[in-house]
Amino acid sequence: MNVSSLGFFEKLEHSKNILIAGAGGGYDVFCGLPLYFNLRSQGKKIHLANLSFADVVGSTGRKITNSLVEVRATTEGYGSYFPELYLSRWFASQGDKVSIYAFENTGVKPLTEAYKALIKLLEIDTIILVDGGTDSLMRGDEIDLATPEEDAASIAAVINLEDVPTKLLACLGFGVDTYHGVCHANFLEAVAALTQTRDFLGAWSLMPQMIEVQKYREAAEFTFEQMAHHPSIVSNSILDGIAGEFGDFHRTGRTEGSKLFINPLMGLYWGFQLEGVAKRNLYLDRIQNTRTKYEISREIIMFRSDLKHIKPWMSLPM
Repeated sequence: MNVSSLGFFEKLEHSKNILIAGAGGGYDVFCGLPLYFNLRSQGKKIHLANLSFADVVGSTGRKITNSLVEVRATTEGYGSYFPELYLSRWFASQGDKVSIYAFENTGVKPLTEAYKALIKLLEIDTIILVDGGTDSLMRGDEIDLATPEEDAASIAAVINLEDVPTKLLACLGFGVDTYHGVCHANFLEAVAALTQTRDFLGAWSLMPQMIEVQKYREAAEFTFEQMAHHPSIVSNSILDGIAGEFGDFHRTGRTEGSKLFINPLMGLYWGFQLEGVAKRNLYLDRIQNTRTKYEISREIIMFRSDLKHIKPWMSLPM
């Protein structure tokens, strides 16, 4: 390795059939779009999936398992929240037929089975989990974990997939999770620990002039227009940071009443080997047998209640 190479992309050199999956639900799959467009331009076969907050099982999408649905542009859903559907429709508006595979927001056991069915169906050799934000690196004893249930479920499920040789995690949106109470000194501490174990694979910037970023913005803005009452705080913050906005800048009324710190670091991707991230997590083994997201929440609460020490808040001295 040298200064012109990056460990994350070196891990993908021999990958042929890649699944990019939103780990934390909501709009996380959108944070994988720059990777999607870049890797597809290299001739690799790329698929998109997302752990969904929508009623995917109640939609008309093709049911692959009881908790996994193939969402296409022609799919019909229920309710006003369905980012996977509008993402597929944006692709269709570009003359591109792209399915978004949507996982129901469940516990680890059904999510694992859904992932197994999908990797068999698509012959996946590589999975990149994508986190919009950085709370997926919280190991459990930090002062605040933000919204750990979905990220933890995705990590636990993908770690179980013995037939997939390459498993990575990409985080986009450093600083975004301050809105949800995350101490970013804890994130940097996690990166330092993963550097020591050689599981940190580098960080790189997204720039507004990149074609991949422009397409990410177009897809996000198209979806925000369709879901005017549910724009993404995370993707808006990331795109604003990439565009050069700074400080207490509010793109959406959803953040009114809070103080934001939009900045260029929000456009950084951070890459990791998923196994290393999973090994640092202090409660991952406790959620392996869960079947619902409520069971995951309960296990995390019980784990936290047994802790003798919670790391205090640390302001970044910079």
